[in-house]
Amino acid sequence: MRKKGNKVIKILIYALCILLTIMSIMPFLIMVINSTRSTTEIQAHAISLIPSKYLLNNFKILVGKSFNPFRGFINSLIISVGVTVCTVYFSTLTAYALTAYNWKLRQPFFTFIMAILMIPTQLVNIGFYQFMYKIHMTNSFLPLILPAIAAPSCVFFMRQFMIPSLHLDLLNAARIDGAKEFYIFNKIVLPIMKPAIATQAIFAFVSSWNNLFLPMILLTKQEKYTMPIMVSLLKGDIYKTEYGSIYMGLTLTVLPLFVVYFLLSKYIIAGVALGGVKG
Repeated sequence: MRKKGNKVIKILIYALCILLTIMSIMPFLIMVINSTRSTTEIQAHAISLIPSKYLLNNFKILVGKSFNPFRGFINSLIISVGVTVCTVYFSTLTAYALTAYNWKLRQPFFTFIMAILMIPTQLVNIGFYQFMYKIHMTNSFLPLILPAIAAPSCVFFMRQFMIPSLHLDLLNAARIDGAKEFYIFNKIVLPIMKPAIATQAIFAFVSSWNNLFLPMILLTKQEKYTMPIMVSLLKGDIYKTEYGSIYMGLTLTVLPLFVVYFLLSKYIIAGVALGGVKG
């Protein structure tokens, strides 16, 4: 009787997982299919699971706009990769300083980082723009990349992962062998932190890639536009909106996020498996 009950529960769990998977995939599937349909077809039936024949036409409309989507793709890639590298590397370095070294102000410094985490970003965006305008840093990618060096939430995550995973005896052994501090961090600590780095890299890349507000107020030249800005401007004229080209732009915007996830997901799975073994 117990085995039969367990079997029913297992079936229900599988059914729930399949349902959640379908619900997660369906919006992306509809978006891709709509990128192959015309504006008239989308207005007539917003949801369809049958692809149409207007993919190339939508692509021509997208490319025929006053801006270059390929340029926007490259701009978004430069910013997102820069933000991801800065966020992951310097946050891990900060977490390493908070974990591996015993210094007097370590706890107050960590408390200060957590206090910054409580401040909404919307409160500082206007002041940040005014500061960038005064030092003539608008229409540059640097104001969108360099602030990623200070990422309180990433520092907190890295520190929490590092506390049980990093053994100080290993670091002391490396120091006895004559290894320098940056060599220890780059060659010993970073490989240990791969699962956490992969997780935060996905979050940082997705957040930067989808960022619209700050790039829109800092970047005013068309050659500097990112993909989210270009997609937000795909509204045609006042008489007609090309929904097919909008879905095409959205599809092109989402594709890199899938690529980044599939490249880094194996490290996340490895980290979960490692945590299970430790438990």
